[in-house]
Amino acid sequence: MKFRSTLILTALLTAAAVASSTFTMKSSDISTHPTERITLGGGCFWCLDAMFKTLPGVKSVTSGYAGGRVPNPTYKQVCAGDTGHAEVVQVEFDPAQTTLGKLLDAFWDAHDPTTLNRQGADVGTQYRSIILFASDAQWAVAEKSKAEAAKSFSQPIVTEIVALKEFFPAEGYHQDYFNKNPHAGYCQAVIAPKLKKFTHREAKP
Repeated sequence: MKFRSTLILTALLTAAAVASSTFTMKSSDISTHPTERITLGGGCFWCLDAMFKTLPGVKSVTSGYAGGRVPNPTYKQVCAGDTGHAEVVQVEFDPAQTTLGKLLDAFWDAHDPTTLNRQGADVGTQYRSIILFASDAQWAVAEKSKAEAAKSFSQPIVTEIVALKEFFPAEGYHQDYFNKNPHAGYCQAVIAPKLKKFTHREAKP
């Protein structure tokens, strides 16, 4: 009886040890790297959303509004140009997988930073080129990146670099717009060609 009890106790302890080891292993697989966020505007946020979601190290992209005067603006208000907001995307990324510098390199490729308050047929202050930084370190990287990018353009870069005061996520139907509406007119005529050009350029070594 004592021998059988010892065997049962040993088996239970072994099972518990295996379970604990398995749990520890699975827990260690979970990334603990802190992420960062940078907020960028360069025309319609549907375009930037689609493009930045293709980049390595990007964890999420949220379309929204920033840089204005009115709290909790609506899309209609922003489109009217009365709130001062720009259409932007807030990009969450893992610094262990990419850098802010690389994301800003992609940002310059993703739009034309030399056209004031305009990207293609989209005209208005809500479409301005803008980088909204969240820290002094991000400001320094943005300024350096802008200076380097200026060497590649024949016209002066008009991109604003300002501190982010508040970011307001856009309405739900704006989120992941291209992936949800790939056959919509704007997606086919504007976003798809931009995305094709962008992904081809980013794929180059």
